[in-house]
Amino acid sequence: MVASVKKRRLGRPVSIVGAGMSHFGAFRGKTSRDLFVEAFQDLMDNLDQGIDVEDIECGYVGNYSSELFEGQGHTAPIIADWVGMTPAPVTRIENACASSGSALREGVMAIASGMYDVVLVGGVEKMTGLPTEGVTDVLATAADVLYEVPAGLTFPGIFGALAKAHMDRYETNLDHLLKVGIKNHNNGALNPKAQFNVTIRQIMERRQARAEQRGETVPDWKDELDFLNDPASNPWIAWPLRLFDCAPITDGASCLLLVSADIARNFTEKPVQIAGMGQASGRPLHDAEELTSLSAAKHAAAQAYQMAGITPQDVQVAEVHDCFTIAEIIATEDLGFFEPGEGPRAVDEGRTALTGDRPINTSGGLKSKGHPVGASGVAQVIEVFHQLRGEADARQLSNPNLEVGLTHNVGGTGGTCVVTILRRG
Repeated sequence: MVASVKKRRLGRPVSIVGAGMSHFGAFRGKTSRDLFVEAFQDLMDNLDQGIDVEDIECGYVGNYSSELFEGQGHTAPIIADWVGMTPAPVTRIENACASSGSALREGVMAIASGMYDVVLVGGVEKMTGLPTEGVTDVLATAADVLYEVPAGLTFPGIFGALAKAHMDRYETNLDHLLKVGIKNHNNGALNPKAQFNVTIRQIMERRQARAEQRGETVPDWKDELDFLNDPASNPWIAWPLRLFDCAPITDGASCLLLVSADIARNFTEKPVQIAGMGQASGRPLHDAEELTSLSAAKHAAAQAYQMAGITPQDVQVAEVHDCFTIAEIIATEDLGFFEPGEGPRAVDEGRTALTGDRPINTSGGLKSKGHPVGASGVAQVIEVFHQLRGEADARQLSNPNLEVGLTHNVGGTGGTCVVTILRRG
């Protein structure tokens, strides 16, 4: 992974004792503050032992661009007011799609430093108030506007370039990408809060039924791959990426309650510990040494593994940043789960499925659960939190010894990556 990593540790241990999420999707008439209140209320309703809002001492909220999406800046104090946290300090953190992953890191350090004992961290984004081209323009501001954007590299174009590089170097093919999407939709179909809680097969069969009802020629797709290889049903976005390779435009919010580990049992008998964290910065892709890997992810992972005292082989479940299907494949290699070039083969072999030895994106991932960019990092942690506590319902992993999970949250063109390792107990 990375040759040398300075040994880092938290000043005192930190635990997660509660989690809440809004539904992810497109919600006409709802604002960021509405969505965050929904997530916060979900957290409060589901705490094993309740807490008064006045006892939350501090907050960090990840949000990428409420100014451009909604025309609203200074988001954090507005959210503090709406959830009843004033006058506690609440700070907005912006790191593109890694905004709430970074917010979590700030919250962990606030407790580890000894300054606070109880901290709320979360994230929110309201994206669907703009048309698709408007959303594309907003997201492009997270790329390098001097070099990448003028070259036409919107995010589908950027990740299309990564996919092409991976295909050229490792003989990755189009079906590998499609299989990631199929797998994540299978998982998302089991997640009631997912934007697309439906399988690709169900989407295919609905379209066939609709054609029959209208008296049109019924497409004779044999299976999901046949459906996804049909340009009429799955058009090209930025070759080699197609529509179903891309995460959707999403509204949503997520939040976690962090406490000092020495008081965690006051809130729950099943706390989840922050075992390790890493955050790193990377060069824009126009200046990167290679396109088949994200350097920030490797450095952040090395920091997190070192702090947790584990290796990649110890991770039993992971949520990774699959903003595009190729991103999941690259992430599994950058994190050390598979050797470079072996990520696609692992997908072929079913190793990353719910029943595989390395389950990835059990929530449905960004691809199916949805990707409200400021909320995604904390939402990833929420999935692992529920898996480690045995609360993931129909998508719960069957491993009775599930103990260690990981999240991988990327911002921009790989300029930020936050990796968090969680341990049960």
